[in-house]
Amino acid sequence: MLELFLCSIFTILPDYLVRRYVQGKRFGREITLFSVWYELRWGITLCLILTVSLITAIFYYHPSTKSATSVFRTVAVLPEIKGRVAETFVELNQRVEKGQPLLRLDSSEQQADVETARRRIAEIEVDMVVAESRLAEADGRIIQARGSLQQALEEFEARSQANLSPAKPFSDREVERMRIRVDTEQGVLDSALASREATQSEIEFKLPAQKASAEAALKEAEIELEKTLIVAGTAGVVQQFAVKPGDLVNPMLRPAGVLVPDLKVTRLLAGFGQIGAQVLKVRMIGEVTCIAKPWQIVPVVVTEVQDVIAAGQVRSTDTLLDVQNFAKPGSVTVIMQPLNPGQLDDLPQGGSCIANAYTSNHEALQDPEIGTLQRLGLHAIDTIGVIHAMILRIQALLLPVQTLVLGGH
Repeated sequence: MLELFLCSIFTILPDYLVRRYVQGKRFGREITLFSVWYELRWGITLCLILTVSLITAIFYYHPSTKSATSVFRTVAVLPEIKGRVAETFVELNQRVEKGQPLLRLDSSEQQADVETARRRIAEIEVDMVVAESRLAEADGRIIQARGSLQQALEEFEARSQANLSPAKPFSDREVERMRIRVDTEQGVLDSALASREATQSEIEFKLPAQKASAEAALKEAEIELEKTLIVAGTAGVVQQFAVKPGDLVNPMLRPAGVLVPDLKVTRLLAGFGQIGAQVLKVRMIGEVTCIAKPWQIVPVVVTEVQDVIAAGQVRSTDTLLDVQNFAKPGSVTVIMQPLNPGQLDDLPQGGSCIANAYTSNHEALQDPEIGTLQRLGLHAIDTIGVIHAMILRIQALLLPVQTLVLGGH
């Protein structure tokens, strides 16, 4: 409507003035409601052409969208293990701090695993004490075996030396028996040494390894026990928290609630039509007005333009895709931030806004080699952005009226 009014000033109004004051035709006589089209046909035709051209240029070079939202993330109150709720520590819509307990699951099984792991460590420590005793016992058997071997060896040597004389006081059978005894005592000593080596290896390697494994099992059991206590990962407000003791929660199927972090709005996510994909650029200046901030215009700047359109996303499924499902064009996602920090701090997370983006040819106009017609065209493109800015201000002015009066909200 505003574009039509502006275009009529330069087309219909001059045509009427010429016919009224130059040709002498008067409204109500020569110019009537029935002859308006014939008398003002040139002005009306030019007005319609100029209006359509102006609207096309405005919305192409200065795109607008009503799909601008202060998006925010939520954190699911989700346990890492499934189980039944034993106790809850917060209520619905309660504000919590980071690390504050939210709920606790039944931990009887995990506590039993922790106690079992602790008992296993205690058993291994007892085995280490017993192994030390066996090592001392092995040392005693070695001393005893060495003494017996030394005694048997001395008797063997004495009898062997005595039998070298012509008298031969000992029979060859007794000497052979003593030699066998020496071999036997040597075997006993070797057995005692091997037993001591085995006990020493058990003390130095086997039992410490078993204890380390038991300690690792205890640590794992304690971690599983800690998982039964669900705490807030960040400060925020607990929403949709309706679980009670006895309810079953599952990390795959049923979360316990939603935690909305305490974050200020620092950016807006806007979806512009695909026709403006070649116009939308990073560092482009824009303006937004939000329903939650009536009668306020906030200047913003484009910080990122997503180079993909979500409507064309393809994921592997068990069915073939039909291209007709992509018939509805998606939008170009643009991230916009306020020029001055803090201007959107009081905007609720998830607030809906109307956004304009304005094309600026200031840098192109600084080029000395630019032609006159191109310079005039770029100036005209920058100038018509004022019309879109006026439209945004009219929308900001009428938005509360449309929402509260006409919309019945």
